[in-house]
Amino acid sequence: MPGTDVRIPAVAGAFYPADSETLTRDLAKYLAPPATEAEKFQDAIGCVVPHAGYMYSGHVAGAVYRRLPARSCYIILGPNHYGRGVPLAVMSHGAWRTPLGEVPIDQALARTLREACHLIEEDSRAHQDEHSLEVQVPFLEASGEPFTIVPIAVGVASYAPLDALGHGLAHAVRQASQPVFIVASSDMNHYEPDGITRIKDRQAIERILALDPQGLYEVRRRESITMCGYGPVIALLTAAKELGAQRAELVKYATSADAGGSRRRVVGYAGIVIW
Repeated sequence: MPGTDVRIPAVAGAFYPADSETLTRDLAKYLAPPATEAEKFQDAIGCVVPHAGYMYSGHVAGAVYRRLPARSCYIILGPNHYGRGVPLAVMSHGAWRTPLGEVPIDQALARTLREACHLIEEDSRAHQDEHSLEVQVPFLEASGEPFTIVPIAVGVASYAPLDALGHGLAHAVRQASQPVFIVASSDMNHYEPDGITRIKDRQAIERILALDPQGLYEVRRRESITMCGYGPVIALLTAAKELGAQRAELVKYATSADAGGSRRRVVGYAGIVIW
């Protein structure tokens, strides 16, 4: 797809390799299942995955993606780290380019989603430099199957619009002509010692596993858990419950210290599947 409709990668060469062969090899490593891994989550509705550089969190994201069946469409929600654009920003047309190719945006689904949640607005500025959604796309491309995406950058902090977004997601998924999977991109607690981060993250993860969006919102505020993608996760939980979700599973958890980083200032990473 030519011209300005194509979003150019912002963090290729920084968060993940810009060379397609190197990226393909890295993805194969992260997605390779161990000999004893359980079966795929065939009925999964959505997942929570991290968005740090692949060297830190790629093994957590890969542990989730390798257990998901390929879908033809994904709604990808990520936090707006830079505060650019509107609070709930979607790109409704064009494609996203990665070193592995171009992935088209699902225009019809994006339109349905905007109609279902009028807080969502068209705005490419929020996506221009944002990494939280971009780093998910190569993992999805690794299956080799064609698919479309609807990217949404979430920059709201209060509960009500996140709840409204979640209900809009559920409506759009129900109205879609093909199965749609929801990806919520989030890192967990930031820049505290490893032991403190693991305690805080466990409290947030417990609320996610309980499918409790309100509880997640409250524990994050009460315990000062600096989880950057809590908004996308709250929207996912709200949508998943409306779509009939009954369970969630923590597939893998780690901190940046596990990849050789300092234990004095870490970031937590959780991979969770909801079905």
